[in-house]
Amino acid sequence: MTSADHPSVLFVCVHNAGRSQMAAAYTHHLSGGRVEVRSAGSAPADTVNPAVRQAMLEDGIDISAETPKLLTAEAVQASDVVVTMGCGDACPVYPGKRYLDWQLDDPAGQGVDAVRPIRDEIRRRVTGLLGELGAHPGKEA
Repeated sequence: MTSADHPSVLFVCVHNAGRSQMAAAYTHHLSGGRVEVRSAGSAPADTVNPAVRQAMLEDGIDISAETPKLLTAEAVQASDVVVTMGCGDACPVYPGKRYLDWQLDDPAGQGVDAVRPIRDEIRRRVTGLLGELGAHPGKEA
């Protein structure tokens, strides 16, 4: 189901300010560019959650340049795997796409102490997904 060159994954949450941003950053970082990554939100926020930025920086990943993006049908159609994280019915469904729903706490309004366990669980799930896609995490750069 993946493209000939690189599988593509779209991470979707409501605000595209926390969970989907962390998942996209980990996928990009851990795959070493072997996976095309997108993230979006059904009702995007203005900025990425500051506690999420801080928690990712603690793990050596700077997402300060990222901005929340609106979920589009085109983004879904261009992806092999769509991972939803609380966007519910707002995510369009297309035949031939693989859909995963990751039940994760929402970091909105939380401090960095509450974000860390969410971050760590997202990293664990991304690592598993990369293994399934044949884009096993390599040594980090």
